[in-house]
Amino acid sequence: MASTQAGAGIGIANLPNQRHAIASKKGSALTMMIAGKQATPSSIDQCRESGLGKTTFINTLFTTTIKAPKNHKRRFNKTTEKTVEIEIIRAELEEKQFNVKLSVIDTPGFGDYTNNRDSWMPIIDFIDDQHESYMRQDQQPKRQELSDMRVHCCLYFIRPTGHTLKPLDIEVMKRLGTRVNLIPVIAKADTMTPTDLHKFKKRILEVIAAQNIQCYTFPLESDDEASTKRNMSIMAAMPFSIIGSTDDVLTHDGRTVKGRQYSWGVAEVENEDHCDFKKLRQLLIRTHMLDLIHSTEETHYETYRRAQMETRKIGEPKVKTVTNPKWKEEEEALRKRFTEQVRLEENRFRSWEQQLIAERDRLNKDLEAEHSHIKALEAELESMQVGLSPKRK
Repeated sequence: MASTQAGAGIGIANLPNQRHAIASKKGSALTMMIAGKQATPSSIDQCRESGLGKTTFINTLFTTTIKAPKNHKRRFNKTTEKTVEIEIIRAELEEKQFNVKLSVIDTPGFGDYTNNRDSWMPIIDFIDDQHESYMRQDQQPKRQELSDMRVHCCLYFIRPTGHTLKPLDIEVMKRLGTRVNLIPVIAKADTMTPTDLHKFKKRILEVIAAQNIQCYTFPLESDDEASTKRNMSIMAAMPFSIIGSTDDVLTHDGRTVKGRQYSWGVAEVENEDHCDFKKLRQLLIRTHMLDLIHSTEETHYETYRRAQMETRKIGEPKVKTVTNPKWKEEEEALRKRFTEQVRLEENRFRSWEQQLIAERDRLNKDLEAEHSHIKALEAELESMQVGLSPKRK
């Protein structure tokens, strides 16, 4: 198709302004999931230190209290409950008359126990269920005001161990990467030296590449050279090391900043020499929020929709398999108990069998002895009869 230069003054150049006006009026919606393996505390004091700072990070990211801090005693008491919860926090944010409906999906209980087999299933099921819900609504004749809770990104918090990813982290990240825009985050970066943090990032990236874990990526090239450099800088920082704090602290040069006060100085939240919080905020809000939303729609949702439409008829409900980890644990416990009872019964029957065989052998020996004794008596009787019989003349 040939392109033609439009005449001056017809108004085509105002289309971006119209789009901006529509978007400003409609606002936007962002659904963000936060997940990560906690440490298993052995005391209340350790419980205070075992969190990854997810709540603090969310409140720091949006500079307001989106979610109230957790009660450490309540959290310690709940560690006996072997369930992964799905907690939804909703908030409406406004900046310069632009509204964002924010939904934060927290996953308390994930990774808190010794046996974490299948502990990721509630998280995976929730993501799939949101795709399913939206697809079912989209198939209806009336499609106004669709309820959309599809997860646009998942921040997976990694403990700052300095070693590498745990097997549970690898397993969960593999499953998340195929369903949602996965963004790995190193929690509490202020607990590591810059050298150790650099080595830790390198190890994580090596594992991600070796295990073929799909993390969120975006186009680096842009018409603006400054934007291209910014995009490359953001991508180079992944996995993002972060410090979360809602407290104002005073630096040695008299500045008041968000950060954490230590005996050696202040760890600043927005200082790029200290952590990658600023770059992560740019990615999530200032530069790539729409890309996160569009990639969810065009990539992850369409992948789910295509897979379901290939195996189901339009309007047919999804066949959901029961994969509740708690039920599987109970089933496994019942199976083990049944197997143990069968084993005990088999051992008891074998013992009875051995006793019966031993008794049979004893009785057989006694019977043989009695037969021998009878034969001996018969022989003795016969000899006596021969001796007593009269001799023939």
